[in-house]
Amino acid sequence: MVVKVIELVGTSRHNWTDAVDNAVVEASKTLDDIVGVEVTNFTANIDNGRIAEYKADVKVAFHVH
Repeated sequence: MVVKVIELVGTSRHNWTDAVDNAVVEASKTLDDIVGVEVTNFTANIDNGRIAEYKADVKVAFHVH
């Protein structure tokens, strides 16, 4: 078995968990057989002293056929 890993950034206006989930959901629209995700970093954009957008850097692993 061969697995390929790509790096993505997921975003959410609500929290970091949703940012990770959004990255996986979007990746699954074009990738088959996703087998895992590794979260490598969390960041956020700030607006008016509050978090406006949560960001999660993720590595998504999927089978290569």
